[in-house]
Amino acid sequence: MSQKLFRSVVSIVLTLLIPAQLVGQDLASAMVYANGPAWDDAKISEAVGCRTRTVENVRQAFVCEGFEGALVRKKPATSPTPKLLDGAAEAKLIATRLGKPPAGFGHWTLRLLADQLVELEIVESISPETVRQTLKKMA
Repeated sequence: MSQKLFRSVVSIVLTLLIPAQLVGQDLASAMVYANGPAWDDAKISEAVGCRTRTVENVRQAFVCEGFEGALVRKKPATSPTPKLLDGAAEAKLIATRLGKPPAGFGHWTLRLLADQLVELEIVESISPETVRQTLKKMA
């Protein structure tokens, strides 16, 4: 990679709206590609301000996937944890929340709502935190 191309890659990386933690990896990508075996991983990581392991991973990605493959982030095919509540279950949660609380209670608590969803067999089990996040999302 020529010095001119290297500078253009660095300027593109710095001007793109990308998270700060990825800037180091992209700069490391450019330096690994530009300098090849001339610089060792420790020198590149020091110049870029990232960990040596990041440079090692980038170098491996270059070897396996090429320049474009090393720069493009892969999105996971599925989320790590599936959603507990679908649209219908969320609607039932909101309807329950807007209804009267059980006898002996002045208002709905997150724990009461979670217990009610299990009792109505809307879900098998649910935590009060999931109820809170769902209600917050709807607000």
